[in-house]
Amino acid sequence: MNMVTERYARYLAEHYNEARRYDSRTTIFSPEGRLYQIEYAMEAISHAGTVLGVLAKDGVVLAAEKKVTGKLLDLSGVKEGGYGGSGEKIFLLNSNVVTGVAGITADANSLVNYARQAAQKHLFAYNEDIPVELLAQRLCDLKQGYTQYGGLRPFGVSLLYAGYDVHYDFQLYHSDPSGNYSGWKATSIGANNGTAQSLLKQEYKDDMGVEEAIGLVLRVMSKTMDSTTLGSEKLEFATLTLDPTTKQPKARIYKPAEVDALLVEQGLAKKDEDSEMRAV
Repeated sequence: MNMVTERYARYLAEHYNEARRYDSRTTIFSPEGRLYQIEYAMEAISHAGTVLGVLAKDGVVLAAEKKVTGKLLDLSGVKEGGYGGSGEKIFLLNSNVVTGVAGITADANSLVNYARQAAQKHLFAYNEDIPVELLAQRLCDLKQGYTQYGGLRPFGVSLLYAGYDVHYDFQLYHSDPSGNYSGWKATSIGANNGTAQSLLKQEYKDDMGVEEAIGLVLRVMSKTMDSTTLGSEKLEFATLTLDPTTKQPKARIYKPAEVDALLVEQGLAKKDEDSEMRAV
């Protein structure tokens, strides 16, 4: 081993040992003022299935890429009852808030349960649905606490909140493991979020309606998903609109058959490989 190689090896060892001093706890700042465990959590999220949200003038649209798929997976409950969805990526938090998650699903389940309890406590105390930003703040307070106390790791999940309240109409928020949150007109989390953000910047319009937003979300998902085909086995979809009769928020998480019908309507349905083979 020559002198240059030895010097480089020594530098790497020193740098590695230095980093280990600051990433062993969530509460220790590095000399640059960074919390490495938070950055590691956000890196885990960047490998999760893509989640897109688009805010329209009369609603909000969410779409998410499912990662857990398989022919032997029992989806009978998904097809027959409830709000639809597989319970993997999109959840109903309250009658006025739907969320899409990217990251560790087990962590997401814990936060979803916490958010549902917070929403019900607000409803019980004030006899009104919880404002969307307040619900995001409640979850972010919890997530920030996990960056401040020793012996705890951050939640490895980011969330998009699609909601409606009488104060600020339709809203779309994003929160990350650090406890930061922000409002968006259109945004993406998870894998390929940079590409998705670029496409959304090019095509988003402030005055678009829900139908246009649905088309935009599906087009962007078709270009950014890791899968070569777009179908209900890989995609979850939800909208939040106002009921024309009651003027109350109406959340709709699409069932697999409804997702496939929507893809056909938008001209993005996957091709039938068997029929292609027969044609050949």
